[in-house]
Amino acid sequence: MRSLVLIGHGSHLNPDSARAVYHYAELLRGQGFFDEVLEGYWKEEPSLRQVLRTARYTDVTVIPMFISEGYFTETVIPREMGLGHQGPVPPEGVVRQIGGVTVRYTLPYGVHPSMSEVIMQRALEACPDASPEDTALLIIGHGTTRNPNSSRVVYHNADRIRASGRFREVAALFLDEDPRVNTWPELLSSRRVVMIPFFTAEGWHTQETIPEDLGLTGAVTEFGERTVYYGLPVGTHPQIADVIVQLAQDALAQSPMPGEDNPDHEEAWAAFMTRADAGLRLGEATITPHAGLYEVRPTLDEGREDLELLATPEGLRDRVRLSDSGEYRPVHTLRNLPRGWRAVFDAADLRRAIGYLYPAVVEEGYLASQRALQATPWASTARRQTGIYTKVQQATPEEVAATSRRVCGGCLKTRLWAGDNLYRTFFDGVPGGIPCAEACTFLVSEIRETVAARQQQERELQTA
Repeated sequence: MRSLVLIGHGSHLNPDSARAVYHYAELLRGQGFFDEVLEGYWKEEPSLRQVLRTARYTDVTVIPMFISEGYFTETVIPREMGLGHQGPVPPEGVVRQIGGVTVRYTLPYGVHPSMSEVIMQRALEACPDASPEDTALLIIGHGTTRNPNSSRVVYHNADRIRASGRFREVAALFLDEDPRVNTWPELLSSRRVVMIPFFTAEGWHTQETIPEDLGLTGAVTEFGERTVYYGLPVGTHPQIADVIVQLAQDALAQSPMPGEDNPDHEEAWAAFMTRADAGLRLGEATITPHAGLYEVRPTLDEGREDLELLATPEGLRDRVRLSDSGEYRPVHTLRNLPRGWRAVFDAADLRRAIGYLYPAVVEEGYLASQRALQATPWASTARRQTGIYTKVQQATPEEVAATSRRVCGGCLKTRLWAGDNLYRTFFDGVPGGIPCAEACTFLVSEIRETVAARQQQERELQTA
C-alpha cells in the first residue's frame, strides 16, 4: 500500500495556482498506480508541515511539482517536511524514515529528460509547420540569481533539442536573470520564432508578464517580417502525468517493498468515523449519516432544501475555495465557509472530502484530543524561515501579537503555538475545537508585511 504526495507552491492570493497539481492528482488517482494520491503546498493547505500526517500508508513518495531544481526543491520543501536534507537532490532521490513512515523524495518533474519532447510537442502545437529551414525555438524560463540550478534544466533542454536538428535555432532566455527574454530579436535571426514558457502552469507570468514584456497580442504576433508563435506552458501538457509516474517508479525501484496502513492515521480516522456515524458538527459544517452514506452541508443551511448538490469530493473542494462574497479562502478554517450546497458521500469519498473541506484537521484534531499534538512556538517557526521570509525574525512580540489577532481572529482554530489552551476538540463534541499547532504560512506572510511596513516607515522618518 503506497501513498503519492504531489507538492505544489500554491498561493495566498490566487485560487488558480493549485489547479495544475489538482489536475495531475486526479489523473494519477484514476490510473490506480498508487493506493492514494494527495496534494501538499507551500502557500496553501495542507501545508508542507502537515501533509505527511494526512498520508494513510507507511510508504510515501513525494514529488515536487516544480519545473526546475532550486530554492524550493532544495531548501524549502526538505526543511518544512523534516527530511533532514539540504542542497541538490541526487538522481536516485532522498529516502528517510520519519515516525515509522518511509518517505521518498524525488527530483522535480521538470528535470526529467522526457521534458525535451514535451517542449517540442508544445512548439508543434503552436506552429504545426515549424521547420529546420526557417523556424527558431525560444524556451522561456523564470530564472533566479538565488540558485543557479533553476536555469540549468532550461539550458539542458535547449541543448538536447538543438542536437535533434528540429529547429534552425534554439535559445534559452529568462525573466529574472541574463540573458533576458526581451533580447530575443538580437539573438535569433529566423523568420519564425516559436516561444514556449518553461513554466508549471498558466498564471501571471505566462498570461501577463511575458506577453506584455514582449508585446505579444495573442497566439500569433507579427513583428514586421517576423512572426512569433506563443505556445502553452509545458507543465500543462497531458504527458506530464507519464513523467510523474516514471519518477515515482524510479523512486520505488530503490526500495520496492510496499507499505502498510499507518496505525496513527487509521486510529484518527476510525475515531472520526465513529462520531460521523452518530452525526457530527465540525467547524462550520454538519455531517449526517443516512443508510451508509453521509451528507455534508453548512450548519447554517440545516433544514434547507434548495441547496446545490455536490456529487464528488473534487466538487466540494472547488465549491469551498471561495466565500459567498467571492473571496479566496487559502486557509480553510476561516469563518467564511460558503453556503447553499450539500454533498452526499460513501465512507471512502467522505474521507477525501473532509480532507478537502478541512485539510489535516482530523489528524491533528485527534492528536490534540489525545494530548499528543506538539505545538511549535512562534520563535521556532521564525528561526526556520529563509529567503524573503527571514525578515519575520525581526518582528517584535507586539507585532506578532497584533498581526495574529487580525489574521487569526477570523479562523476557527485555537493557537496552541501562541500558548492558547484547547481543552476539548470536535472529537469531544465542540465543533470549533480545532487545534493550530504552528503559525501558518499565511500568517508568516502577513507578519513579513507588517515588519516591512514598519521598516519602510523608519527609513522615511530618517530621511525626512
